[in-house]
Amino acid sequence: MTFRLDKLTVRHLSGTRAAALRELDLVVKQGEQLALIGPSGAGKTTLLATLACAHRPAEGGFSLFGLDPWALPQKDRHALRARLFLAPQTPPLPPRQRVVTSVLAARLPGWSLGKALASLFKPADPDAAFEALSRFGLGDKLYARVDRLSGGERQRCSLARLLLSSAEAFLVDEPISALDPALARITLATLQSEAAARNATLVCSLHQVEMARAHFSRIVGLRAGQIVFDLPRERVSDAMIAALYENDSIAPQPQRPHEPPERIAVGACF
Repeated sequence: MTFRLDKLTVRHLSGTRAAALRELDLVVKQGEQLALIGPSGAGKTTLLATLACAHRPAEGGFSLFGLDPWALPQKDRHALRARLFLAPQTPPLPPRQRVVTSVLAARLPGWSLGKALASLFKPADPDAAFEALSRFGLGDKLYARVDRLSGGERQRCSLARLLLSSAEAFLVDEPISALDPALARITLATLQSEAAARNATLVCSLHQVEMARAHFSRIVGLRAGQIVFDLPRERVSDAMIAALYENDSIAPQPQRPHEPPERIAVGACF
């Protein structure tokens, strides 16, 4: 079991301390792949951050790889986080850093301080970085500066880090928000094939409902911090999608399901 949530409530860090997530029940098995959908402000990003131990639950139970991370000493919790990879929608990549250095940062948890410092001047494994970037169509950007990349290229650069990590669970927030349809399909296919190859769990938030229904066998719908449905895609109807996005100004047009074709360092292995 990768994640288990029992009546979990998470509160906003603002002064109101209102609930961002309310009494969530969710079980995600190792190797499972699911899509999170829902309107803006539904709690998708907060849920991913909670799964990554970036937000401490206010109430309820949370199990990560069979352990309660918040009952562990800080050192043990940090070690548990190393089994996760959280990729935010807007990756915080150092703007003046070379792409090869940013991608190889995924290897930092396993490197000595000396090797990490040396890699800043002479990349330790540029071939691995090139291969990871090439799977997202970015091989030609290996030695480019991060601030020369487009928004979509930065997203894919962050995801290339994921390929070099040793994570057993991928938490990915809106990975195709800045991509055209063709690149979006390639990106999702790469994430899913990598997860399947290493039996890693994949939890991916998406605004593109049609892509979620086309690529993921399990779909979780969130609204106002609560799970509205958690179903196989074939049981998610157009009416359910319409209700999920009701009164949302940017609600997507539902489509018929397609056939399957402490401090957190986000965007890197914990």
